Amino acid sequence: MQQNGAIVAGYDGSAEALAAVRWAAHHANLRDCALHVVHCSLWPLLTRKLGPVPGIADSGLERSAQAILAEGVAAAKAAMPGLEVEGTLFHGLPASYLARISDGQAMVAVGSRGLGGFLGLLVGSVSLELAATATCPVAVIRPDVNPAGPVIVAVDGSGSPTALEDACVMASVSQAALSVIHVQHTPAGYLQKDPTGAPTAQSGAEEVLAAAVIRARALAPGIPVDGAVLVGRSIPHAILTASMHARILVVGTKGHGFLRETIGSTAHAVLHHARGPVLISRRGTEQ
Repeated sequence: MQQNGAIVAGYDGSAEALAAVRWAAHHANLRDCALHVVHCSLWPLLTRKLGPVPGIADSGLERSAQAILAEGVAAAKAAMPGLEVEGTLFHGLPASYLARISDGQAMVAVGSRGLGGFLGLLVGSVSLELAATATCPVAVIRPDVNPAGPVIVAVDGSGSPTALEDACVMASVSQAALSVIHVQHTPAGYLQKDPTGAPTAQSGAEEVLAAAVIRARALAPGIPVDGAVLVGRSIPHAILTASMHARILVVGTKGHGFLRETIGSTAHAVLHHARGPVLISRRGTEQ
């Protein structure tokens, strides 16, 4: 994972966003980088009446947006005293602004639900859109149910080098064990072994996993690394089952089948159904 740049955290005042800001502050401290807290106000899209109510101090929609941002910055500083924290207020769609400022950053962290509370429902899932448009890794934060668990990374037939690199950095800075998993898709009626002795899908899967584990151990020296080939009819289900005890699950954006032509169906399913934090690995303008 790229080490330059800050961690960007989206904040809308919700409990999910608060968890994301605290998580981002912790990881910014681990990476020795700054934290940039962002709040995007949707009100200018709906009304021009943003100013204060006459005769009422500190009123108005713009003042409310400023207060939400200040709350997010204060939460980050309280979570990690001494951390360099910057705050910025934007006006418009959260996913668009977060994707725009993600270029060159170490990571973007958001809560598991839309940024903007109820209004976020009007523009769909921010985390899903960011997973398809951001130019740096995107961390979608859910309750940290296994803070002492391993980092788990799912690799496909290519070895998912970007996701593997991100997982190695995550494990290294957290001093956590790393588990590499590769799912061998087995549709109904699949024959596990070829009686002629010819190479099988199982042997190919084991080669993919072995290569990924070797690379992970080189990228994260001193970190315990293990690996497993999983067998299942559903790749997302196998990944989700294996990651139930992970502190974070790392996946790439490519998958079998595509949603909106930019995010793989596996990443899409994981984002919707994972119990804990998920890191969607991205670089530049990759699709």
